[in-house]
Amino acid sequence: MRSTKMSESWIEQELGPFGPAVRKPYCRTRFATDGSTLLKVYLGIEPEGRRLREAATIERAALRGISVPAVLATGNDEAGSWTAFQALSGAPCSTGTHKATEKYLSHVVAVSGRLHRPTAGATPGSGWEVRRSTPVSSRRFLLEQFSPRCQWLPWWSVLNEALQPVDSHPVVYLHGDLKPEHFLVDGERLHVVDWEASSCGPAVLDHTNVAFHLVRDLLYEGVPPERIPVATRLPFSGPVLAWRLLLWLDRRRTQDIDLVTTHDVYRLAAEEQAASAYRLLAQAVAALRAAGVPR
Repeated sequence: MRSTKMSESWIEQELGPFGPAVRKPYCRTRFATDGSTLLKVYLGIEPEGRRLREAATIERAALRGISVPAVLATGNDEAGSWTAFQALSGAPCSTGTHKATEKYLSHVVAVSGRLHRPTAGATPGSGWEVRRSTPVSSRRFLLEQFSPRCQWLPWWSVLNEALQPVDSHPVVYLHGDLKPEHFLVDGERLHVVDWEASSCGPAVLDHTNVAFHLVRDLLYEGVPPERIPVATRLPFSGPVLAWRLLLWLDRRRTQDIDLVTTHDVYRLAAEEQAASAYRLLAQAVAALRAAGVPR
């Protein structure tokens, strides 16, 4: 990996030219015109922390036998926090058919099997580094990801209590944002990208992310709630599904989180059966979509 003292303009000269930028909620990306390099500029929440976290995590994920993009250079300059990655070939996983969804879930199981092996000294928190200060609990780590205003909302105490069981789960390495577009299938090879949300915590967090994105994305593509496939191959729980739903809303428009009631949170968090929790999540997301909440 090249020195972090390199500037984005240097990358443009050395690894470019680059094509037009694609803006996403938390980053801006550009591909080199020859397809060899992806340049990512981090935006929004904690850009410098996400830059450092992704570069460090990718190196360690490779040691676990996961195919990841090489970091060519990374830095922070007047243009912001950025990283240049080796571009990987392959098509994102699809969930357009039942067969495609099953194949995608097989990839999730394979990758999480490598990621979630027991790790000595791992403590809950962002990134995979060993934290020497007094670690927080898994529940505290999840709750601290909300904006401060959420602590004063009526459902906060319900969610806080419902998440208590996750404190007894083993702490493992997490990707932090598993979803179909972060799995690139290249023939017989599978690449995993976008590690900026990597963290340590209970494995159920990665599995819940998969379940949440599957439900939300299919519903926003127009699939009826009753036709959403249930990801029964993955262990997830009602309380963490409730946490993930609320986190999604907290990072959208300010008023969106007020559309969820304490009763809604209690019902989802109290559901112990995966299939029932999945259906409640689908109903909640469908109602939020109908209310105009952006994806």
